[in-house]
Amino acid sequence: MEERLNELEIKLSFADDAIDELNRTVFRQQQLIEQLQHDLRALRQQMLASLPEEKRTLQDENPPHY
Repeated sequence: MEERLNELEIKLSFADDAIDELNRTVFRQQQLIEQLQHDLRALRQQMLASLPEEKRTLQDENPPHY
């Protein structure tokens, strides 16, 4: 019985270590996701700011040979 208890305690210790490592990984991934979302918003704003104010159609464009 004592040996079985020791095995269970060892397994629990490894499981705790694995859970801690997974929590750190998830935390880092969440930080990266939030940074990527921030960057995407900034890029979207830059893109929208660079679009012309007036709507243009293909008829407004010169053909490539001009």
